[in-house]
Amino acid sequence: MQLPPIGLGTMGIENPDTIATALECGYGHLDTAQIYGNEAVVGEGLARSSVPREDVVVATKVWADSLAPEDVRETTAESLERLGLEGVDLLYVHRPIEAYEPERTLPAFDDLSQEGTIGAVGLSNFSVSELETARETLEAPIAAHQVEYHPLYQPEELLADARENGYPLVAYSPLANGRAGEIDAVVDVAKRHETSPEAVCLAWLDAKEGVVPIPKASSRNHLEANLAALELELEDDELARIDAVERTEELFPE
Repeated sequence: MQLPPIGLGTMGIENPDTIATALECGYGHLDTAQIYGNEAVVGEGLARSSVPREDVVVATKVWADSLAPEDVRETTAESLERLGLEGVDLLYVHRPIEAYEPERTLPAFDDLSQEGTIGAVGLSNFSVSELETARETLEAPIAAHQVEYHPLYQPEELLADARENGYPLVAYSPLANGRAGEIDAVVDVAKRHETSPEAVCLAWLDAKEGVVPIPKASSRNHLEANLAALELELEDDELARIDAVERTEELFPE
């Protein structure tokens, strides 16, 4: 799946104008989820924007308690109603827990794909072994895998799987949940470039082939700053230094 190089993570966004502003600024990828409780906000923001619907990738996720086949269909229909859309471009399995059973859940996603209700099937928070099982079960290709990814948590094995199998790795919480300014290597690189630690995190991720960060931002200034971060080019030694940050701290474990 061809995704824009950066998207907008919408968890916690409660104002439709934020969504409309993001689209006006140039974002072409909106990421929400049933459990965020703001699909209607995202849909209203999209409706308020003059950006054509076909120019925006809209993604949402089915929560873990709704992954039985009948619930997948029912809750996806509810998501579309809240979003005010006839279909979404990307529908994720949010987490492979609770009601998730590959042989029952994934065919329901295939059905939605085949009938055109969703454009593509995504997975989120899967392990490599769970991805392998999903590939054996799904008829549709895995279009994207969304995982936590930032300097404090670097799941390289998942990036390797994404590259090997030809799908983008969508990085949520790319700014380490507000802790970018606490990471020495990131702060030092930011000082060298006279920019922010947040910009360095995004530039570092953008430099990784196949990674698409989806930072959350609410103000126009932050929305524009995150887009501008992709213009920052880090040196190889700077990238390597951030790669070497101790990376065992998952901020959003299961």
